[in-house]
Amino acid sequence: MKKFTIQFVGLKDGSHRFDYQIDKGFFEFFEYDNFNEVDVHVGLDFEKKQHMLELKFHAQGKVNVNCDVSYEAFDQPIDNSLSLVMKFGEEFQIIDEELIILPQGDFEIEVQQFIYESIVLGVPLKCVHPKVEDGTMDSAILDKLEQLSPENQEKNKDKEETDPRWDKLKELLNDN
Repeated sequence: MKKFTIQFVGLKDGSHRFDYQIDKGFFEFFEYDNFNEVDVHVGLDFEKKQHMLELKFHAQGKVNVNCDVSYEAFDQPIDNSLSLVMKFGEEFQIIDEELIILPQGDFEIEVQQFIYESIVLGVPLKCVHPKVEDGTMDSAILDKLEQLSPENQEKNKDKEETDPRWDKLKELLNDN
């Protein structure tokens, strides 16, 4: 994880660019196993100013995930950005998701957590295979889900034979 450490003390004020290629091994460090495969490029635009740092992460690529409906694996595109401002103060403090206070004597920052967040937050909460969405996927799981859907359960109840004695009683109730 050393390649994700930026020593900003030696950098001149102004813009700097850092590029990272992220694979599945990166997520193994975080013990995050929701991705089957990972191929994401993260670009970091790093702006050093006299009293603060501005970081803009842009993650673009794909992660292979399992569909939440059919459990079939597919490539989910990722295109997400994350912006941070880091100011200097007395002690380390996270003010909100976009503002962090660094201790006055710090000379480097580790960006792996921010890269992790920019990728994970770029994945939708519910991952649905494109073939499930357009109805072209043929899967035993989908067939079973369709069979057990509430609409089909109602249709099956209507088709069931009823006792003719109950039908006669229902007619009497409807007459009143």
